[in-house]
Amino acid sequence: MRIAIDAMGSDKAVQPEVAGAIAAAKLWPHLSLILVGDEARIQAEAAKEGGLPQNVSIRHSTQVITPDEEPVRAVRTKKDASMVVAGKMVKDGDADAFLTAGSTGALVVVGTLGVGRMKGIERPALGTVMPSAKDPFFFLDIGATIDPRPEWLVQFALMGDVYAKAILGRKNPKVALLNNGAEAEKGNALTKATYPLLQEAKGINFIGNVEGRDVPFGVADVVVAEGFSGNIFTKTMEGTAMALMKQIKGALMSSLVSKIGALLIKGGLKPLVKKFDYTEIGGALLLGLKGPVVKCHGSSDAKAITSGIRFLKQALEQNVVEQIRAAIEAQGPGPEGVAE
Repeated sequence: MRIAIDAMGSDKAVQPEVAGAIAAAKLWPHLSLILVGDEARIQAEAAKEGGLPQNVSIRHSTQVITPDEEPVRAVRTKKDASMVVAGKMVKDGDADAFLTAGSTGALVVVGTLGVGRMKGIERPALGTVMPSAKDPFFFLDIGATIDPRPEWLVQFALMGDVYAKAILGRKNPKVALLNNGAEAEKGNALTKATYPLLQEAKGINFIGNVEGRDVPFGVADVVVAEGFSGNIFTKTMEGTAMALMKQIKGALMSSLVSKIGALLIKGGLKPLVKKFDYTEIGGALLLGLKGPVVKCHGSSDAKAITSGIRFLKQALEQNVVEQIRAAIEAQGPGPEGVAE
């Protein structure tokens, strides 16, 4: 399994990408990892880590796409940007998947135009595993497609259903639509039009609408949303978890008695902290493309990059792309026919 890694994407590039790739290479020696970016900077960083393992190589590129650039223009004008090169490697068969912590907007363009959408998929969706009071669930879209059509949300649900079965091990995943009320008639024009389409979709265990406050309690295995509200929801969840952890830590360190109590419950708190640590998940999978692509946080550290590589490894091992292709084909052409 060959995974290309955009070494120039994160806020602190190239340190997290190099250290994360080296850690992943040692954990999974059967992987072939290719760091794409400024070779001199990558080699200098690798030297600090004791050098690159035999299963890590470098693909030199001379340009970088920054978060403040207009995505389409940047991708079209910077042909040698690390993210563009990594995407082209997947398209040309030089890599099986790629990872970046760079601009989400640029990634969607690279994924759509570079890697290419699979047959039958109208728009890609970013999906990620999120913690709940019960088991983890899969949430999409978290920002790839801001203004989707109802039939696109059905495709998101199909892709999420495949992921939940293949990676989360759910035999008959419960799929829900994020809305401002549980009743079928609730919502805006988009959710109202999507609801009956999800009811009619083949092979989906659609349980109806779910409100934002109920999602963290694990009522569904897959939660579907359009990219705007999905992005806000996931970032609110992440920020709330971080704020709560900070408050809990402050309370436990506020007095001698509480510090003693903290020592007593430290063992029980560790699994909880790990459960809500985004670096354990690593990133979001851009679904609907001809090859697996993972988007990590711009603020990712080495641990998050390693987790993102694990995310891609699982997708490749379970052949998620082909499973999605089969699920889309089983639905037949949508209202506008099949798009390439």
